[in-house]
Amino acid sequence: MDSQIAKKTQSLTTAEEMRNQTKLVMQPYANWEEYLTPAPLSIAILGELVFISSKTDFSINKNPPKDGYKFIRYPESFRACLMQVCNSGWWAFNEAHKNMDQIRLYTMAVPDYMKMAVKILFQGSDEVVEAHLPEQLENIRVVADDCLQLAISTEKRFTDVINIIQELLEACVNAQHFYGEELEEIKLKLEESKLRKQSSEEAAKRSEKALKDMEKQLNEAHKTYSEAMASLPSGWDMIAMDLVNGICEGITTLINGVTSIFSKSETQNDPKKKVSKSPESQADSFDEITIYSKSAEILKCTEKIQEFVIENTINWKDLYDQKHKTTKTNFQADQFKRIGENLKEISNCTAKEEAQNICTKGIEICEELAKYTPEREWEEAKTNELIKLIRNLNKLARSFDSKSKSVTKSPALTPKSPMMYKEESNTGKVKASQRASDNARFLIEQSHAQLDKTRESYEKSVENMEKNQKELTDILITMRRCEFKETDFNTTIQMLVKGMDAMGRVKEQWEKMVRFFQMVSNIVKTSLTRTLKDFVSTSEKTQALSYNAKLFSKDLLYNQAFQATNIASLVNMISTTYTEVSTKHIMDRVSSLGKLMVMDKEKPEFLLEVDQLRNTCDGAQKAILVLVQKNKKEFEKKCLARLEKVDKELLTILPAAAPDEIKSIQEAVQSGFTEEDEEAYA
Repeated sequence: MDSQIAKKTQSLTTAEEMRNQTKLVMQPYANWEEYLTPAPLSIAILGELVFISSKTDFSINKNPPKDGYKFIRYPESFRACLMQVCNSGWWAFNEAHKNMDQIRLYTMAVPDYMKMAVKILFQGSDEVVEAHLPEQLENIRVVADDCLQLAISTEKRFTDVINIIQELLEACVNAQHFYGEELEEIKLKLEESKLRKQSSEEAAKRSEKALKDMEKQLNEAHKTYSEAMASLPSGWDMIAMDLVNGICEGITTLINGVTSIFSKSETQNDPKKKVSKSPESQADSFDEITIYSKSAEILKCTEKIQEFVIENTINWKDLYDQKHKTTKTNFQADQFKRIGENLKEISNCTAKEEAQNICTKGIEICEELAKYTPEREWEEAKTNELIKLIRNLNKLARSFDSKSKSVTKSPALTPKSPMMYKEESNTGKVKASQRASDNARFLIEQSHAQLDKTRESYEKSVENMEKNQKELTDILITMRRCEFKETDFNTTIQMLVKGMDAMGRVKEQWEKMVRFFQMVSNIVKTSLTRTLKDFVSTSEKTQALSYNAKLFSKDLLYNQAFQATNIASLVNMISTTYTEVSTKHIMDRVSSLGKLMVMDKEKPEFLLEVDQLRNTCDGAQKAILVLVQKNKKEFEKKCLARLEKVDKELLTILPAAAPDEIKSIQEAVQSGFTEEDEEAYA
């Protein structure tokens, strides 16, 4: 049974399955709709500005800044300034299309590099790995760095448009061409734009810190492994395997968590709304992700303790190691202490308190179990109390792990690292435990809760997108209803403000792209520098276990390369859709805008071109909304298909469970997937 569960779990967590799972879990946060929906509106607004610029011209240079304008080239002509906005917008959308297509082609090659890397890891000797693996990892790094430059270049184009619009609005305020409510409204909008810029700069600094801290955590994995193996008594291979699996899963959680932070756009994190944390909480988002990355190790330790509980008694015979004259849970106590010490370095927050509480309770239980000796009889009441404490500890750990999956967007079902799975399969060391089916049931319940939560999040994401789209469309329709003679200065200013908003949304998505590729590049650099170096320098003779430090290094190399590939796959999904939709619905509009800018505004053809641009932009909006709804249905279908596959392949082979046990699992999982916890770290 245990062997069958292990095989089914591994078949449900192949590389392709995990890439698809990552796309599903991340879609509400990295959804391509955010890249596309503001585009036709932005182009339509630029078209309206070209139309408006055909009116009477005037100067906005009455109260210029002391050092002159940084972005506006022609302050003596408001019309020329509008054309500068349109021209820079035209270049931005052109570059976005070209660069996104290049990103699509680049990221398409990453899975092939990954396949070659896996082939080298599985089939190659140490010398082959040392000689040829760096080349494959370097290929992935080059893709990441090239895509990073493309993303930065595009982001800069949209930043330039926003800067011009912002400076133009400030010039209009200084020129005092309008008064009263309009003036205050524009000032508020400018302030909001500056807040967004500040928020963006802060996010860039946070991402830089996150990448440095992530590298530190990845390097810590080797130290953790070495120290744990050194303190492990010989003959405790299964305990070692569980621990290593926890370390590897922790790395996956860490990388997924950082990806989830980078995926959140400023539209999801309004810079005007500060997250309310308790006074004693000083931890930033990455600190919390680091804490949650320990959930797998914590859960493995608590599960290992609970394995000694059989129905309403404790299996003292297996718990006590006669050879070393000690209880086997002493090793778990050491791991709880190690994790607790690591947490001390992190700033205070709710997640830290929860993790420390579990570690403290775990240590107390282990110390109580350590008092056992074969010569001593334990009272039934004492045994029952211990069993209750152990079960409660496991429930707390499961709840914490579920919160970890919710916050970091990590898949509930994760594959065992390849070298470890191969070693266990070859030696028959598959987890032999009555808890195996119970743990599998917990993972199934987690998968259900996670995908249900993902569906809800995606539903809200699409609803918010449609709401924002409707608001901008209503404003555009209102402005178009104005007669030509009524298109006054204030209408133009409102149009500029909306243009700045729309461009800002497009720019935010490119900022997200920049961080994605920074992360891929950083992961690969860590693999190439520290992990590969450790693999080369590790001495096998010091290892008592058949699963040695070299195999652990191979697993780490695989995990890091796989996570980098996962992110590249996510970006490829976004870039492929963007390029396809941009080709069909955006670039013709951009070309039409370019034509409009050079036409003689006195000729009747000009008005015909204006009408055509308006109609095609409206059509593009509708086409994108239809595609959004289509993709939403496909997303729901994929979620259901994934759950059905898990139930069919894994749930059906599990023996029946007691109602109390099922209820306990459901409560632990649901407590981890609550909206309040999600919002606290958003």
